Order: sequence, then C-alpha cells, then structure tokens
Amino acid sequence: MIQIIDIPTEQTTAATDVVMAIIALMVTIKVYQYGKDIDRKKTMIWVWAFGLLTFASAVGSVAHGFKMSKLTNFILWQPLNLALGIAIGLFAAGVVYDYKNFSLPKTLIPILLVGAIAFFTVTVILPNAFIVFIIYEAIAMIYALVVYTMLASRGKVKGAGLMATGILVTIIAAAIQAIETIKATIIYEFDHNGIFHIVQMIGLLILLKGLQTEFQSRAGKKTF
Repeated sequence: MIQIIDIPTEQTTAATDVVMAIIALMVTIKVYQYGKDIDRKKTMIWVWAFGLLTFASAVGSVAHGFKMSKLTNFILWQPLNLALGIAIGLFAAGVVYDYKNFSLPKTLIPILLVGAIAFFTVTVILPNAFIVFIIYEAIAMIYALVVYTMLASRGKVKGAGLMATGILVTIIAAAIQAIETIKATIIYEFDHNGIFHIVQMIGLLILLKGLQTEFQSRAGKKTF
C-alpha cells in the first residue's frame, strides 16, 4: 500500500515539487505559444529544457512524498538526474543561441548532451555527491548570467535583462538548496529543498517573461 511520508519537511518538499511541475509545464506551453511562429529552433530548445524540468519536478514529488525502499528511491532519482542534466545543457544552448545572434554551432548540442550524460554517470557512481550537481549547475548559470548581463548592457537582445534577473534568482535558489541547514516555518515547515522550489518558481516566471519579450520583439521576423 502506498503511504505518504511522515516527515513534515519532505511533505512540503513534495508539495512544492508538484507546484513547480505545474508552473514549469505552464511555462513550457507558453514558450511554445509565444515562439513557434517566430523562431522555431529557439522555441524548441527552451521547450525541451522546461519540459524536462517539468518531468524532473513531477518525479521529485514522488521521490520525496512517499515511503519507499532505498533501492526504489535510488531508481527514481536516475531519470530525474538525467532530465536535470540535459535540461541544464539545453539551457546553456539557449544562452549561446542568443549570444550568437540567433544561431547555434552544429556541434554544440551534441557536446552539451555528452556533458549531461557525464554528469549523470557521476551521480550514479557517487549518488551522495550532490555537490557535483551544484558545480555543474553553477557553471552553466554563471555563464548565462554573464552573457545576458552583457547582452542587456549592449541592448542587443530584448528581454536580456529579464533573463539575467531570472538566472540570478535561479542562482540564489541553488545556493539555498546547497545549504542543508536552512529551514523556515510558514504555517508548514520547509527545509532547504522546499524553499529552493519556491524561489525557483519565481525565477521560472521571470525567465518566461524574458523569453516572451524577446519573441515579441521579433514578431514578423521569422528565423528557422
């Protein structure tokens, strides 16, 4: 019989994972609607990135929210880690696409996918080495922050300032998740994972606005 976990912070982590999955799905759909007729390549890069985040959040809600054996939990984390690894790689591809004036080197996505698989392999070999994911994400996010800050200062890409802000919020969220001692009680008890989810949701909505702004700035100028 399936049983909900009885640890309060795991319950709130699972609940916020569900909410984040819903928001990420909404962002995925909105990005597709905004960009499909303007720049299909860019649209699909971000749709896949947010779609994989949706999947990872949904699986995370199960991994955190229900009682299960250590083996079952370990198995659940494998597709989750792979999805997150690929999502971050695609996120980086989206950044390069804007930086390269809406073009992408043909070898970049395969290289990023190899990097994502390498990250996933490390998480399988060292399942408790969460720092590996933090470093992997930090490299991608800091690169993205630098690029979009630069693009915003030059006025080359509309919405770049919003993208930089969304990425900064994501970096703050990741920093929160890395500090396991962080806890807060707002009616319910939240640990570092639950608080991370809440902050990350804000980042997702800002990124959506940034992408919407950029797509709208090129309305009528299609790129395929």
